[in-house]
Amino acid sequence: MSDDDEIMVSEMQDDEFADILSAVRTLVRKDAVPREDEIEEEDAVPADLRSKAVAMGLAGYTIPEEFGGLGLSVSEDARIAMELGYTSPAIRSMFGTNNGIAGSVLVESGTDEQRRSWLPRMASGEVVASFALTEPEAGSDPSSIATTATRAAEGWVLNGVKRFITNAPTADLFVVFARTEKAFASGRDISVFLVPRDTPGLTVGPKDRKMGQRGAVTAEVYLNEATVPESALVGGETGSAFGTAMRALARGRVHIAALCVGMAERLVDESLEWAMNRKQSGQALVDHQLVRAMLADSQTDFYAGRSMVLDAARRWDAREDRRLAPSCAKYFCSEMVGRVADRAVQIHGGSGYMHGSVVERLYRDARVFRIYEGTSQIQQLIIAREMVSGAGKS
Repeated sequence: MSDDDEIMVSEMQDDEFADILSAVRTLVRKDAVPREDEIEEEDAVPADLRSKAVAMGLAGYTIPEEFGGLGLSVSEDARIAMELGYTSPAIRSMFGTNNGIAGSVLVESGTDEQRRSWLPRMASGEVVASFALTEPEAGSDPSSIATTATRAAEGWVLNGVKRFITNAPTADLFVVFARTEKAFASGRDISVFLVPRDTPGLTVGPKDRKMGQRGAVTAEVYLNEATVPESALVGGETGSAFGTAMRALARGRVHIAALCVGMAERLVDESLEWAMNRKQSGQALVDHQLVRAMLADSQTDFYAGRSMVLDAARRWDAREDRRLAPSCAKYFCSEMVGRVADRAVQIHGGSGYMHGSVVERLYRDARVFRIYEGTSQIQQLIIAREMVSGAGKS
């Protein structure tokens, strides 16, 4: 299916989606927010929170209804992501790959057998998927990956190392990018494989120790003569799923931008509450003009980001723009939330720099948004390329 042919429009009624959105907001603000310190200290999401999320259908809310999901559109996904972004990123990360890049590849390019085998289990939360693209020497540019897949009598033999793979320590399925030809030519020589966790030759390293986003676990994945059957090749043909995967990454940029907006809203709320309830030199902090200026800048950043995400999501669903707008939204919003987080720490003063402060944690959590799903610099290149292309220049 081509980019132009893909249709991601939800058939859900407005009132049905409003109920789902309300339930997610309740889960986030009543159940998750009070337990953020627990998630931070344990580097894990409590099992009961995960169970609640699964029961609500969050394990596969973008997966089509015919496979057990909710079939939400990109616009609806963005609204959900904004709610999830209000709390610890670990809550969203539990099922982010199911609903995003891994699920999208299977929905669009998987064979009928692959979709029937994996999507219902992903939608139910039985299976957690990981998207194994990044390597030690290949991150934002997937065309330089070194992992190989070689044909054998029993199927395919995979060899390589994947780095910073979200959910790798707990994943049941790895969606693995591998080079199926020796020449480093283009995306046409890269294919995508479904590799179950129990595949001999696949091992997962220890959890990474990260600056932030504790509870959203990542690790290295090692493929040493890992053998999978022919049926593991996504789409059934070499190279057929690579373009799909790249479109999934573009779609994921709208989702990440929406998460940034949700986090920015939380930071604005925390900053305003602090300024309203603290005094400096006998005067409420919020009455100081320079504090008000920082609050105003952060509110404006949040509003601009929210408007951009909603427009980019609408354009995606309408098939008007699936390249420029997602990159613009991801670039702006990931940079924006960093600015809002920085101001939040400044407004809190010394207290905002102390471990255990909400804004200190969010300041660390926000930093990675400028890196994954394509760095800010990669987004700049994509945006400029689309601008030049749109102007009719080579």
